[in-house]
Amino acid sequence: MTAVAYGTQAAPGAQGPARTVDLRSDTVTRPTPAMREAMRAAPLGDDVFGDDPTVNALQERIAGLLGFEAALFMPSGTQSNLCALLAHCGRGDEYLVGQMAHCYRYEGGGGAVFGSLQPQPLPTQPDGTLALADIAAAIKPDDPHFARTRLLCLENTWNGHVLPAAYVAQATELARSRGLVTHLDGARLFNAAVASGVPARELTRHFDSVSVCFSKGLGAPIGSALCGSRELIARARRVRKMAGGGMRQVGLLAAAADHALTHHVDRLADDHALARRLAEGLTGLPGLRVTPPHTNLVFAAVEGGRCAALLAHLASRGVLATGLIGLRFVTHLDVDAEGIDIAIAAVREFLAA
Repeated sequence: MTAVAYGTQAAPGAQGPARTVDLRSDTVTRPTPAMREAMRAAPLGDDVFGDDPTVNALQERIAGLLGFEAALFMPSGTQSNLCALLAHCGRGDEYLVGQMAHCYRYEGGGGAVFGSLQPQPLPTQPDGTLALADIAAAIKPDDPHFARTRLLCLENTWNGHVLPAAYVAQATELARSRGLVTHLDGARLFNAAVASGVPARELTRHFDSVSVCFSKGLGAPIGSALCGSRELIARARRVRKMAGGGMRQVGLLAAAADHALTHHVDRLADDHALARRLAEGLTGLPGLRVTPPHTNLVFAAVEGGRCAALLAHLASRGVLATGLIGLRFVTHLDVDAEGIDIAIAAVREFLAA
């Protein structure tokens, strides 16, 4: 994939854009002044020794918020998912996962590389679910010819879609009935909670573990957490250390995550409203097929193989988007209605040419 496909390397116009509207991801946000002050004031310790009070308080808070016994602060969602995979599974075990799931497709094959785990990818349905029949058929019998199927991984949200609650209950019950444990990649879990009007704890109660990001949507500069039982988190802590995730005075970052939990969850509704505003402004334009958003991600298919050209045009107008899996825009803390209108106008300009 060339750089221009990510919308980051197009030449600017003669005068340059008046402002940059960065819709590549909700990971591009900058800490607010209040978050920076919380980071500055955070009491610190050495988290490898377990005595950073700000980290410990965050771990206790997020575990309680999501209904788990314990949690572990991580630098990234990729590491959080990796630690979950390796804490649940042993060498030669298998995990069931969507073909288009982040922890299978976009995390470098870490489970296989570091844990000698066998992923069994299943077709991802348009709403992010895995068909129950596919799950059942993929579970291997207890036979030495097969890897032992150990874990089912789901993702919420997936491409901005909120997993149906009834489906989650059915899929996890199927897994439990066949002796599997379950993990939720909840990178944007709080987007799902706000969009559905259901407490995050309710969305996680069917799972044995959950990974949640503070740097997607919530506006923290870094950080994720893995939640689970005390035994699982103890195993994950060992994996985190081996993976280089043992950090020292990391309360600086935990304070940002804690501030985000306090101040930036309810405002996710604003991001969702801006995504709808963007989708409505793009819907019906010739050469563009827009998928109505559930949360803060807007996807569109660009006809005629013109996606790269559109991304370059947008960048020349100060609008950044991505084209890895079709044209994608992501609303977040640092985007406002004016920025959305600039993006709509830039797309319209390109399609009218």
